[in-house]
Amino acid sequence: MEQEGLFGGAAPSVPAGSLSGADDDIAGKPLAVRMRPRTLDEIVGQQHLLGPGTPLRRLVEEDQPMALVLWGPPGTGKTTLAYVVSRATQRRFVELSAVTAGVKDVRAVIDTARKDLVRSGTGTVLFVDEVHRFSKTQQDALLPGVENRWVSLVAATTENPYFALISPLLSRSLLLTLEPLDDDAIREVMRRALAEERGLGGTVTIDDDAHDHLLRLAGGDARRALTYLEAAAGGAAAADGVITLEVAEKAVDRAAVRYDRDGDQHYDVTSAMIKSIRGSDVDAGLHYLARMAEAGEDPKFLARRLVILASEDIGMADPTALQTAVAGAQAVQLIGWPEAQITLAQVVIALALAPKSNSVVTAIGAAVADVRAGLAGAVPPHLRDSHYAGSKKLGHGTSYAYAHDDPRGVVEQQYAPDAVQDKQYYQPGARGAERDYADRYAKLRRIVRGE
Repeated sequence: MEQEGLFGGAAPSVPAGSLSGADDDIAGKPLAVRMRPRTLDEIVGQQHLLGPGTPLRRLVEEDQPMALVLWGPPGTGKTTLAYVVSRATQRRFVELSAVTAGVKDVRAVIDTARKDLVRSGTGTVLFVDEVHRFSKTQQDALLPGVENRWVSLVAATTENPYFALISPLLSRSLLLTLEPLDDDAIREVMRRALAEERGLGGTVTIDDDAHDHLLRLAGGDARRALTYLEAAAGGAAAADGVITLEVAEKAVDRAAVRYDRDGDQHYDVTSAMIKSIRGSDVDAGLHYLARMAEAGEDPKFLARRLVILASEDIGMADPTALQTAVAGAQAVQLIGWPEAQITLAQVVIALALAPKSNSVVTAIGAAVADVRAGLAGAVPPHLRDSHYAGSKKLGHGTSYAYAHDDPRGVVEQQYAPDAVQDKQYYQPGARGAERDYADRYAKLRRIVRGE
């Protein structure tokens, strides 16, 4: 959820120009709520969306009705942007959760917004959280309000909107992609929370190693960073108001991971994970994955490394390994941390258990070496393009043998240039599925080359 306290059905509205109801009513609220930005200029990060002259800033500053789709991982500010748009344009704020709201609720909010607009000229910002959970019918119910500008729609999603949203709604909306916050942005969020009165008001300080620990655990999620900081601040009373590493560890119930994402540890642990999987040690692979996950490593980086490994170290011994790794990488794009570590763990286990072969690497390496050595040569005439006038006069494609015309589906024919006609780049291994591919490869090579 983007915000705690989402309402089932038509959500109560928040008065225009207020934060969570009223700026002076923040006592007892979570730190992440208290520190929610109130203006566009207070938002940390996302400068590609908020800089001078950007479409979003123009819409807000010119007070135009709008329909926005905010796409990004949790904790990047989707709910915050909706609040800020409401405050800056003095519109009433109404929030619906796509998890619990139905078509009736959507229509009720839009009807009320239309009446308010006619009677008093008061506009409404309708924020729909997790809009990808809406069915086609529920999304259709939003269209009249968007088309007639009865509401300014701000819809948030963590899933690809091109797959999750109906095209009529997407075509009527400005799609804004929010990026995970980098470390500098999270540092600024935490600095403000420590110093500002609506935050911790300077009542606690934090040691550098504790600060770095919370930063790693946040993983680009500002809300998570503030939640951890608030928990650590609560435990600092027994440490003279100082958040030490020990206090921070106890507060979030995790041990600090000795891992430098920008230094040797980054490369050493990554290398250890790859070599453990290559060596078929499932548990060691999982250990190194866990270390990087706990250190806040970019899950997309880990997914890319596993995709490479699937071809580099398994290849034709189990061709489905690449499919598994690619599916894992796609899943990581959809869900992000922390759930993505489950998907990556599945990929690590599958790849570690798979039979191993590096024949794909040696095959392409040998082929590239010959090309670089100048062993290229002309493409045989019968393989050249023949789909243009005059090609037959040049003898291009005229003697080409169509493999599908042979009952075997393969014919004797020269495919490689003369310079490498006798080369054998692929040397099948003897493990897993590659045993069967070795037999088929030898049979096909004999037919093609007339051996």
